[in-house]
Amino acid sequence: MSEPTSAARVALITGASGGLGRALVAEFLGQGWCVAAGFHRENLHSETDWLLPVPLDVTSRNAVHSAVAQVLARWQRIDLLINNAGITADNLSWQLTDDDWQRVLDVNLKGAFLCSQAVLRPMLKQRDGHILNIASFSARTGNRGQANYAAAKSALLGLTTSLAQEVGSRNVRVNALLPGVLPTSMTASLAPEQLVAFAAANTLGRLNDPAEVARFAAFLVTTQNISGQVFQLDSRAARWA
Repeated sequence: MSEPTSAARVALITGASGGLGRALVAEFLGQGWCVAAGFHRENLHSETDWLLPVPLDVTSRNAVHSAVAQVLARWQRIDLLINNAGITADNLSWQLTDDDWQRVLDVNLKGAFLCSQAVLRPMLKQRDGHILNIASFSARTGNRGQANYAAAKSALLGLTTSLAQEVGSRNVRVNALLPGVLPTSMTASLAPEQLVAFAAANTLGRLNDPAEVARFAAFLVTTQNISGQVFQLDSRAARWA
């Protein structure tokens, strides 16, 4: 790729070293975006003119503001935030520790709030921008052993619709994606029979693919009139899908 032009759009993607994160980074780079790849512990991206790896603990307000400042110093704008950072700490509700509960809410919910808050100032000034929150089917239906995760992702949907109503007058769109069960490090510890069960719960009989989720995300952010919406990207049927 040649050096980015002043017209190049800029995306900040959190959790960029995970399976879905890497797919998102690859897709947006392929679409000609400048990408800031936020990582917590492990950086899997090499810096180029178009790609800026950024250390980012989404649970720390100082770390979030530092990351956003680095992006603005590099490219002077932020057009897209994808709140993709997420963790699980699965256990039955009565066996969850306080740390299991709080850490999952901090990363999945508080992190999305802090990052959204930080990028909104440049987006509102630009009168243009898009925030994509990566939620979960568990937000709609719950899941045995995931009370903390389901609670965090359900609240993330509420955050999505509230933010959409708050910033729509400044042409900032906010939407959420339910990517489905993906073959990533988050599901690597699942037993084969669990993955088979997840696939069987889909009307198409198969799991989703990170690259397909990334393609949908790249399309959605080209739209101008969609905000406050939740998009489910696998084939599981919910009562209020």
